[in-house]
Amino acid sequence: MLVTVGLGLIAPPVGLNVLIFNYITLDMPMSETDEGVFPFLAWDALRVMLMLAFPLLSLGLVWVAWR
Repeated sequence: MLVTVGLGLIAPPVGLNVLIFNYITLDMPMSETDEGVFPFLAWDALRVMLMLAFPLLSLGLVWVAWR
């Protein structure tokens, strides 16, 4: 759940983290900020897909710790 919330915080056009970063750096256009976020967005989307396909990736550490 936290990964998907983090994904939503950087996903354009309404990603709160991206908007705050763009507000702090007033000289950078929003389109350039969005272009810089896309590699992180792609990696997070891949990570969510892997966790959906293989639930043991996200639950495996908890399972091992409780054994």
